[in-house]
Amino acid sequence: MENKILKIMLVPLLALGVGLSLPQPSMTSSVQSTVALAAKKQAKHQSQRVKKQAAASSSQSDEQLAQLDYQGTQTISVNNGQPTFSNEDLDTSHGAWQQYGNLDRLNRATQANALLNRSLMPKAKREPLTVDPTGWHNKKIKGGYLYNRSHLIGYQLTGQNNNWKNLITGTRSLNDPEMVRYEDEVADYLRANPNDYVRYQVTPVFRGDELLARGVHMQAQSVNSQAVSFNVYIFNVQDGVTLNYADGTSTVDSNAQAASSAPAVVSKVSDTTAEQGSNDQATVYVTPNGTKYHLNRNCRALSRSKTVETMTQGQAIADGYTLCGFER
Repeated sequence: MENKILKIMLVPLLALGVGLSLPQPSMTSSVQSTVALAAKKQAKHQSQRVKKQAAASSSQSDEQLAQLDYQGTQTISVNNGQPTFSNEDLDTSHGAWQQYGNLDRLNRATQANALLNRSLMPKAKREPLTVDPTGWHNKKIKGGYLYNRSHLIGYQLTGQNNNWKNLITGTRSLNDPEMVRYEDEVADYLRANPNDYVRYQVTPVFRGDELLARGVHMQAQSVNSQAVSFNVYIFNVQDGVTLNYADGTSTVDSNAQAASSAPAVVSKVSDTTAEQGSNDQATVYVTPNGTKYHLNRNCRALSRSKTVETMTQGQAIADGYTLCGFER
């Protein structure tokens, strides 16, 4: 009976356009939900795009690179030096980003991807590295330590430091001068063009279940220009040392060390004499953000540098530059 009375009372009210006030979701809450959903979809799309490109790159090219043996040239071209990024990979509509693949079942780094921009470059002082990547069995050899903790994407480009996903065990020569040369090229370009972007990808290449990478596959492409464009494979080797890629242990080749000892001494004396100022007024060549000086303008370390400056050798030494390793 009560229900019938309630219905009878409501009918005229509804006929007059009178309604019941029910709580509605706030506009702010609705907008926030929409924005959050869009951001989530964007992140998912980007992640899927990177994984798709990474899979295409590594499934064939990197497996083939893993089977190569070092033949005396540490850095070789891949695909005639041409990067393999698609138009979608070069999309800048979402701004700069960086992404690091998960460690594999052996705790090895897998791949690092980024759309680099000046905004990602670090401003804080770099902290010491504490991560020990797979294959880390370091020791002193002639001239310094055998291994470096090598960043896939160099610290100067993104500020990533003690990130397990961005570090591998690399020989001193893999890290510097080989990888650093290409990293410097990209860094120089971004500093000179702060509004531009560079698509960047570095993949450590392992053979089977080995813990020490056989090398790294690096490729980069500046967006809307050809200022930066490379696709290279760098062997993870060190002169005078035989590496056990299964676990990262090593054996110093005494014959190779003995054979190279005389030239090394001459080189050291030559460097010392130069840095003591015997050629203070000689013209040398430097890059704005580099750390090396070059006696030869045609040095291969300068071949990709967009800006090269001159100064005297005495000034370069006083400013903290050291002689390029290719010219020792």
